[in-house]
Amino acid sequence: MNLLLLLDEDFLPDGTARLTGRRAQHAREVLRAEPGEVLRVGHLGGLTGTGEVLENSPGTLHLRVSLTAPPPPRAGVDLLLAIPRPKALKKVLPAAASLGVDRVVLVNAARVEKSYFDSKVLDGEFVRELLLQGLEQARDTRLPEVLVRERFRPLVEDELDTVFGPNALRLLPHPPARQPLRALGADTAERVVLAIGPDGGWVPFEAQLLESHGFHPFSLGPRILRVETAVPVLLGQVALLREDIPRT
Repeated sequence: MNLLLLLDEDFLPDGTARLTGRRAQHAREVLRAEPGEVLRVGHLGGLTGTGEVLENSPGTLHLRVSLTAPPPPRAGVDLLLAIPRPKALKKVLPAAASLGVDRVVLVNAARVEKSYFDSKVLDGEFVRELLLQGLEQARDTRLPEVLVRERFRPLVEDELDTVFGPNALRLLPHPPARQPLRALGADTAERVVLAIGPDGGWVPFEAQLLESHGFHPFSLGPRILRVETAVPVLLGQVALLREDIPRT
């Protein structure tokens, strides 16, 4: 944990913050923070800064907080992701939050097991906890929005502009493609949305439908990657291309 995230309800009337649960336990058992020490903190949805430890007793961490710096800039990237196996999703969501994704849309696909929609991993609180872990790792404070869509075709045909905006560059990593990512203008686009399929990939109908709605196929290279590997690799490549674009 590289950043202690503070929630609105943690703040006391005098401006200090009192944390309990997992965060307080981490400060006590892992950081072993003593009164007077200064920890890195951030207000969820807001600024980052420091927290001076006033008390670190079992179950309670009391901090004097100073928030002065913005969180890291974001790359202007969204993710359209066929729902992976629950174990993989537990890795993908923190990675997406760490890499500054603004929005994740989890969608059904032909090669997605229907039972995945019943997994506890899709529970709102479980998703939030996974995202918070990613923010703590990256010292970020802004939660990605996560949407779930059980029908692929209506999403692609009717919702893309609403969910991702009409001006986003739509990218489709797809093994048959030969064109490299760097040739598609991700470094200059206003926003980028990546459509990543399940293990086994999009079936031909899905890939064709995505292409017919503006997604540009490109090659990841000769290796076939699992979803939990492909997501951070692709997001990292796009973020590197866009790192010089001024963003908030």
